Amino acid sequence: MNILVLGGGGREHALCWKLAQSAAIAKDGGKLYAAPGNPGIAECAELVTLDEKDHGAVVSFCEENAIGLVVIGPEAPLVDGLADSLRAANVAVFGPSKAAAQLEGSKNFTKALCDKAGIPTAGYVHCTSLEQAKAALATFSPPFVLKADGLAAGKGVVIAENEEHAHEALEDMFGGAFGDAGAEVVIEEFMEGEEASFFALTDGETVIPFGTAQDHKRVGDGDTGPNTGGMGAYSPARVLTEALLAETMERIVFPTVRQMAKDGTPYVGVLYAGLMLTDEGPKLVEYNARFGDPECQVLMMRLESDLAQYMLACASGSLAALPEPTFADDTAMTVVMAAKGYPGTPEKGGAIVLGDTESEAAKVFHAGTSLKNGSLVANGGRVLNVTATGADTRAAQDAAYAAVGKVDFPSGFYRKDIGWREIART
Repeated sequence: MNILVLGGGGREHALCWKLAQSAAIAKDGGKLYAAPGNPGIAECAELVTLDEKDHGAVVSFCEENAIGLVVIGPEAPLVDGLADSLRAANVAVFGPSKAAAQLEGSKNFTKALCDKAGIPTAGYVHCTSLEQAKAALATFSPPFVLKADGLAAGKGVVIAENEEHAHEALEDMFGGAFGDAGAEVVIEEFMEGEEASFFALTDGETVIPFGTAQDHKRVGDGDTGPNTGGMGAYSPARVLTEALLAETMERIVFPTVRQMAKDGTPYVGVLYAGLMLTDEGPKLVEYNARFGDPECQVLMMRLESDLAQYMLACASGSLAALPEPTFADDTAMTVVMAAKGYPGTPEKGGAIVLGDTESEAAKVFHAGTSLKNGSLVANGGRVLNVTATGADTRAAQDAAYAAVGKVDFPSGFYRKDIGWREIART
């Protein structure tokens, strides 16, 4: 079978790397394509030029190349309705419809769904103007959680320590700092606790768990500095105990899938729940309509089941026929190497020499790289995801940073404390 993966970041490299190992591709000489891909993805998939915004071109490519499954990696084409266009052409897709992708595309949509389904989450106010937002601050206590309603590449959340800071952030949001994403804003109560990520696969009816992870959003060590798309992650997140996992499925994930189906917008694909573990139990921080980045990288390093088999089952409505997927007991950790200037304006073009970084227990996923005169250079904010496994979190951390030490990337930087919470616990 032929599979097309859309996207060109670290998440998509990890997905392509795992899909390339699938029996579904190996059987009958199947091929794996990626668009646009990156130099790392080129090692395991054939790169093709496709504009994800040109739905007709994507559909035509699938028809001309007998694509049996399309995997949409990033959130933007999902929110844009690409999955709908493909399904209308009878192409199997792993990813939600435009209507269902609102779980990520609109913070207010998700909050309203939580209200309707009784899903535990932070109290909130939805604001459509700067004046309304400033007035709404009076109903909250600092710190204030301010979220651009739409897609903002993981950077549309501001934690304001006081009212002055909150006013400045709101003025930025409504002033266009996040483009159209900030035209509306959700103000939330601040939740105390520890954050963790939970993943589930669903075909719109059946739901199965698909691993846990803990991301590190702040740019600096000790969780300091501005939010980023993610500076590293590890899996599993053992802070999510079996009891908390069961509670998350029962009170958050199952009600979400049931409500989406009831509303006529069944959700198909991976459902990524960002959780806050509070004294009152797990509460939903937000949903993502795709795999997290860099959480996907650590999940793929641990996954032992055939990824394509599960993605096809989601796309075809046959997930109930499969057992829960299996993951290695080992811990996986990824360290993001970013270009200087990130998450602001990153320096591009910096030379990269990977050296002898890869082994059975270590893999470098390309996130923002390109080739210049045959040499690898930085071409984005988050450039490399150096990922490794170990018997426990400490061992995985040692292996990941040992691999980082072999990468020559003078114009890059990285956090040196990925996994610190779990290590402190143990």
